Amino acid sequence: MPYIKTVRGFNPAFGENCWLAENATVVGDVVMGSHCTVWFNAVVRGDVNSIRIGNYSNIQDGAVIHCTYQRFATTIGSYVSVAHNAIVHGCTIEDHVLIGMGAIVMDGAVIGTGSIVAAGAIVTQGTKVPPGTIYAGNPAKYLKDVSTELNAAIDRTANNYITYSGWFREEEGK
Repeated sequence: MPYIKTVRGFNPAFGENCWLAENATVVGDVVMGSHCTVWFNAVVRGDVNSIRIGNYSNIQDGAVIHCTYQRFATTIGSYVSVAHNAIVHGCTIEDHVLIGMGAIVMDGAVIGTGSIVAAGAIVTQGTKVPPGTIYAGNPAKYLKDVSTELNAAIDRTANNYITYSGWFREEEGK
């Protein structure tokens, strides 16, 4: 079973049809929408501030979602994919966003709707990524606008993770 823990009187809350891997960790002031998934070794740690996640979002293997005490909560919108080993810390991720593998998004950053943070990118504190853009590098900078094809890939990725979780649900039901 996933590790779900109350911290400072805050119990994690989940919308309908969420799936958490057996070794996923969700603690504290976390509210997750419907149809979300939290994958193997991922940590969603709302111990020092709040974390809010919309619908149809996925937190992939090894990702860490955290916040900053008394300063920065974390908000993740709907249809967001936080890829393997990414860190999302005290920031706002709007809807229909892809955070690439190993990317880091720091305190006070805002990732606009329909954007992509490239794999390995480091979005520094307070950076505002405009909607529909790709940011890459260290520190992350504007690379180009999201194409129609990439825009479709953002939602396809989010929807794929619902499909993948179904495979595990089938095995768990046996």
